[in-house]
Amino acid sequence: MMSVVVLVVVLVVALVVDATNFVTACASSAQAYKTATLLKTLNVNAIIGGEVGVGKKTLAKYILNDAPVIDGSNYDEILISLQSFKEIIIVNFEKMPNIKKVLDLIKKNSVRLIATAKSSFYNEYIDDIFSVKFDIPPLSQRPEDVEELKKIYMQEASNFFNISTTLDIKNFRPDLSQNSNSLKRQIMISSLLQDINDVELINILENYIEGKLGSNSDYRNLLYLYEVPLIRAGLSKYKSQLQLSNKLGLNRNTLRKKIADNKQYL
Repeated sequence: MMSVVVLVVVLVVALVVDATNFVTACASSAQAYKTATLLKTLNVNAIIGGEVGVGKKTLAKYILNDAPVIDGSNYDEILISLQSFKEIIIVNFEKMPNIKKVLDLIKKNSVRLIATAKSSFYNEYIDDIFSVKFDIPPLSQRPEDVEELKKIYMQEASNFFNISTTLDIKNFRPDLSQNSNSLKRQIMISSLLQDINDVELINILENYIEGKLGSNSDYRNLLYLYEVPLIRAGLSKYKSQLQLSNKLGLNRNTLRKKIADNKQYL
């Protein structure tokens, strides 16, 4: 049976995976917001590009706040909506199977469209329908926005879990692999687990490891779950491999080998 902590973690992940706040602390995001504000006043179609979690959907909804939001993979729903609405938002536009037909219907029915897509997306019909195209840079290029989002998400975590203590971010490494999605998920889970006790931590690891078992080399393959956090915490605290090897009671060469074996996580 899942422990209470594990269950809450699962619920948190489900809640935050699609959540995005758009902030404008850096010049590039401020410019994107300025463009979106201008588009609110213009009756033109626009497509917003960028990685997952950079705020594309947030800006699209800001431009057309009353329009239905449809995923590009829901082709039948898009066709129905083009007969029923004069304004629509299509996210993940690159997933649409028949872009030409959709764009023909948009022209025929005079529907205003705001779409989002990957930055690399290109289609021969795009220029025929979209008057404005702009990209939102990833958070890795927006450090000021990352700092603002960290504050926002820590406050949300405090409210959500009804905790008064704030997350210790002294050694916090923001996970920007999926931009705001991964950052919020990381902060929510870190906030929940910052006061975790030994039993709760063991229960979480047990639940995780149970799903990984099955090979003849499980001990060796899963040892990194213990070694990586130990090495990372040790290097952060003692600042040198020599001191860490002494504290752990390991030969320096043994520690170096373990660091090399786990380099993808360190």
